[in-house]
Amino acid sequence: MKFTFSWLKDHLETQAPLEAILDQLNALGLVVDKVENKAKALEPFTICEIVEAEKHPNADRLKVCRVNTGNEIIQVVCGAPNAHKGMKAVLARPGVVIPSTQQVLKVGKVRDVESFGMMCSAQELLLGEASDGIIEVDPSAPLGESYAKWAGLDEILIDIDITPNRGDCLGVYGIARDLAATGIGTLKPLKQSVIKGSFPCPVSLTVDHDACPYFTGRVIRGVKNGPSPEWLQKKLQAIGLKSISTLVDITNYFTYDRARPLHVFDADKLKGGLKVRLSHPGETLIALDGKTYTLSEDMAVIEDESGVISLAGIMGGQSTGCDDSTHTVFLESAFFDPIRTAMTGRNLGIISDSRFRFERGVDPESTLPGLEAATQMILDLCGGEASDVVSVGSPPERGKPIIFHPSRCESLGGMQITPVRTTQILKTLGFEVKGSEEKLEVISPSWRFDIEHEADLVEEVLRVEGYDKIASLSYGVRPEGKPLPPLQERRFVVRDKLAGRGLMEVVTWSFMAQKDADLFGGVPESLVLMNPISQELEVMRPSLLPNLLKTVLLNQNRGMESIGLFEVGPQYSAPTSEGQQMMATGVRAGVFPIFPGNWCEKKRPVDIYDAKADVCTIMLGGTWESTAPSWYHPGRSATLKLGSQVMGYFGEIHPRILKAFDLKGPVVGFEIFVDRWPISKKKTTAKSHLILSPYQAVERDFAFVIDQAVPANNLLVAVTKADPVLVVGVTLFDVFEMGDGKKSLGIRASLQSKDHTLTDEEIQAVSQKIISSVAQATGGVLRAGGE
Repeated sequence: MKFTFSWLKDHLETQAPLEAILDQLNALGLVVDKVENKAKALEPFTICEIVEAEKHPNADRLKVCRVNTGNEIIQVVCGAPNAHKGMKAVLARPGVVIPSTQQVLKVGKVRDVESFGMMCSAQELLLGEASDGIIEVDPSAPLGESYAKWAGLDEILIDIDITPNRGDCLGVYGIARDLAATGIGTLKPLKQSVIKGSFPCPVSLTVDHDACPYFTGRVIRGVKNGPSPEWLQKKLQAIGLKSISTLVDITNYFTYDRARPLHVFDADKLKGGLKVRLSHPGETLIALDGKTYTLSEDMAVIEDESGVISLAGIMGGQSTGCDDSTHTVFLESAFFDPIRTAMTGRNLGIISDSRFRFERGVDPESTLPGLEAATQMILDLCGGEASDVVSVGSPPERGKPIIFHPSRCESLGGMQITPVRTTQILKTLGFEVKGSEEKLEVISPSWRFDIEHEADLVEEVLRVEGYDKIASLSYGVRPEGKPLPPLQERRFVVRDKLAGRGLMEVVTWSFMAQKDADLFGGVPESLVLMNPISQELEVMRPSLLPNLLKTVLLNQNRGMESIGLFEVGPQYSAPTSEGQQMMATGVRAGVFPIFPGNWCEKKRPVDIYDAKADVCTIMLGGTWESTAPSWYHPGRSATLKLGSQVMGYFGEIHPRILKAFDLKGPVVGFEIFVDRWPISKKKTTAKSHLILSPYQAVERDFAFVIDQAVPANNLLVAVTKADPVLVVGVTLFDVFEMGDGKKSLGIRASLQSKDHTLTDEEIQAVSQKIISSVAQATGGVLRAGGE
């Protein structure tokens, strides 16, 4: 939300300096993103007058001008076709930095003729688009004065971030109201205009309540449209809006001034009456942006006898737009459903100031006052006479009273605030407050859709009073904590183990873009958000990997060589508790981290075995299968199972996914279903005593020939099962591709008894059990000379 300091003062009576206002905005939760003072950069540029303009002796398109700076006459070579004698322009002297190029201007020769300055175009000062000519200043402008100061460009532009629940602060008046509640200034009352109509409204109105709960409008005839007055143009241009015409500029003014979107139709172009309804599939509209939109079902539209002429709450149509020939207008002020407006805008890909406000919630009770105030401004600036107001529907009722105990500010927020001060803050913010000091009944203002509970009121009081006033208190003696539930405790253990592997924990959005979700299996329609906070956060995440991969990209773009991240959180397959799975998901990218300056260890790229080691750190047991979802590299990924239950996946990320996210490989990852692992039935966390055998272990090597498709893990399991008592360890130490679909696996089995030294006969017997078990489980045979 952009506004100027002077615009804020239109509604806030204050002597506070800019720095204090900015600090207070941040304290209120209206975070200041940027403050821009154009005058500072344009201060050296002054107003000059061209005394003479002669043709350059060595160039047809250049002129040698003698320029009066107000103090002296200097020579300037200029190539602008509009430069002429008697014209006033904007002059830059040597040493000045040109905003568009950030280069320092120097005295130079242009085709052997010296130039001691430069007359600037709007583009060079970043004040307009490209043009062939320099800025032509009004003849009455004083010579030598700063152009920025004379032109009113010394406005201080403030840009703040607005959270989705604060649609009321998408107008300067709403921001001023919040600031006034802190005591930094006094809110100026709005002028309440009520224009009595001089004739009945000639435009009939029919409204479908599903399409629009409340719609008002009136005709104003005899208007004269044209360029806006200078004060209005400058006010809009200062926040980056282009002045179009007086009628359009007035609607834009109220959009930013009071968060009250309006629309004007050229009434002479209307065919019959207006009807507000829901659209039919296949209808089309040529909008004011010149694009043709094909509508789907249930979009709120406004039509006349010719068809759809406006997307309600989003953008008007080209066929009824106002221009310099407009003499009669129909002024519309309405309240449109936030969710329907958001869905329509998102489906059609239209982003407008009107949509941005309606989807966040426009004050429904500002509908008629907004119409009256805009009518007054049109009559003041364009002339004409207004009809009676036509109105259908009514503003939605406010919510029920909230019972509020002022003492909750201390118990919930940690700050002692008197009931009198609490009541004062709430009333200044627009709340209706009744009751005693101990128990209040509070009704939210019509512009605050987000206040539903007592805790919301505590937050309102605290942010106005100042979070920085909450006292810092030591814990003292901490109370004995209750033991965590097993599943919750497991999640903390998983976090500790992954952090011990050198991975950094992050927390990402639970939402993502539809296009990213489609790469990871997609989501059902039930997981598409109806009112997303951003076009890039429109669906619930079906996997944690996409947002982690985006975080990897941010780090790669900043030159990080070794990246290791993990997150423990839910992913979604359905909008129910059963459709949420708690995951431990991690990624590694680039080189495997080594200790800085380690001369004896070489850098190497991460691979599948790093991801497997991460998984084995938190999940011991189970079986591996060489299959995985499509976002993993086939042949370089695996699935971990416990019986028939899938416990997780790991492997290299598919090159197709890396390309979609613009990532540099290699990148490996893993996904573990944390809550699927069986909970121990033991009621105690104490471990059994470790019993070590005092007798020497014996190692025996075997080489088995098995089919290429048989996983090595199947063979290792078969060896262990041959004699679970005596086989205490199995290691794979060699793999040899033999051709013809066969491979040889070399394994080492450790044999050990806890109560005696194994004899040759016992060792031989166990060896035979191993050979038989492998043959039965995998079809493998002992390779010749393989024992």
